[in-house]
Amino acid sequence: MKLWAGRFSKSTASSVDEFNASIEFDKKLYKQDILGSIAHAKMLSKQGIIPSSDASVIIDGLHQILEDIEAGKIEFKTELEDIHMNIEKLLTDRIGDVGKKLHTARSRNDQVAVDIRLYVKDAITDIQSLLMELLQALVSIAEKNTDTILPGYTHLQRAQPVTLAYHMLAYFQMFSRDHDRLSDSLKRTDSLPLGSGALAGTTYETDRDFLAKELNFSKVCPNAMDAVSDRDFAIEFISSASILMMHLSRFCEELILWSSSEFNFIEMDDAYSTGSSIMPQKKNPDIAELIRGKTGRVYGNLINILTIMKSLPLAYNKDMQEDKPPLFDTVETLKSSLPIFVAMIQTMKINKEKMYSAAKSGFLNATDAADYLVSKGIPFRECHEIIGRLVLHCIQNNKAIEELSLDELKRFSDRFEEDVYEKISIENCIAAKKSSGSTSIENVAIMIEQAKKLITKN
Repeated sequence: MKLWAGRFSKSTASSVDEFNASIEFDKKLYKQDILGSIAHAKMLSKQGIIPSSDASVIIDGLHQILEDIEAGKIEFKTELEDIHMNIEKLLTDRIGDVGKKLHTARSRNDQVAVDIRLYVKDAITDIQSLLMELLQALVSIAEKNTDTILPGYTHLQRAQPVTLAYHMLAYFQMFSRDHDRLSDSLKRTDSLPLGSGALAGTTYETDRDFLAKELNFSKVCPNAMDAVSDRDFAIEFISSASILMMHLSRFCEELILWSSSEFNFIEMDDAYSTGSSIMPQKKNPDIAELIRGKTGRVYGNLINILTIMKSLPLAYNKDMQEDKPPLFDTVETLKSSLPIFVAMIQTMKINKEKMYSAAKSGFLNATDAADYLVSKGIPFRECHEIIGRLVLHCIQNNKAIEELSLDELKRFSDRFEEDVYEKISIENCIAAKKSSGSTSIENVAIMIEQAKKLITKN
């Protein structure tokens, strides 16, 4: 018999049991559910709502159930619908009627709400730890490549020379924002819904502050109706996860391009590559491609949960049972993608010569040539036009700017002098950048130190 069967005169159809059940996915919440129940039993005892002896029996029973679940000794039942009713039934089967007192002053509505919040809090902590490993890997690559020069791109066209350290530190900024976003999301997750009842609170003298302390929540949800029907924290988490995956996808896209024979800037380690079933020469960046593909999966999870919550009236509705699959899938996707991505970039081979060779072609020093003429007193817009004509001349004659003689340069402007060759060398194009946040060696050194401090702080 179902725990809520008193109101009903006949059993639900077996197809309804299967359709209505969530145990196949919410069994993942067994630990959070048991911890919430232990705290609730302690509170009931503290407040004199149930005898302390009963609470002790309940708590001991819950600890034993937790041990048995983790030992693989428990098989959950579909007809009991969800993790909450499965554990409650296990408890009453083991300790008798005393177990039936556990649900006093509690509803499944606030029970599932606290379970999910506990789960998301743990997930955020775990994912932030994985992000810190990624941030450390990026700093390590940057420190080893402060003098590795490659083209910086806009519109996927070679634009200006930068260092690989500078490029890696750009991604460091992206992922550090992801870390911050998760911290901010945690603030709104870290609020206790337990003690809200079904939607209107309870008639018992409960102590929700005690529950918050027991379950390590910083505050209590102030409105019971909102507490049981709120999934904003889960939506916000998946939103932050979507941005994080977008950053991973952008990075993977570049790595995929860089590992192609057209670029040949990097080579993936054999341990993080695969081959072709028909073409023996192939070495495919499948791990990077999979992470790029899984980004769409997380985006889908965000749309999924937003659509579930759209138009739901207050308070709890059964639709909200469907919030867990997209949430769980997002967490699992991040937890699998981040470690393998870190290992992949830590083991990739960097072809410094290919990067430098690419930076030497494509007129990446054109802006610096224009800035040189500015230093000679010519307005920038005129300089831009002069260098544009000069580049066209170089294209037509298959030459680089620095390969032109001084006489050839003077055909475009009499302000060119011998010192121009030093000013437009690729190395000086990088070294000459003075603005804060630029690609110069000095600025990159500052960024690395700031990055190390951020890692240490977290």
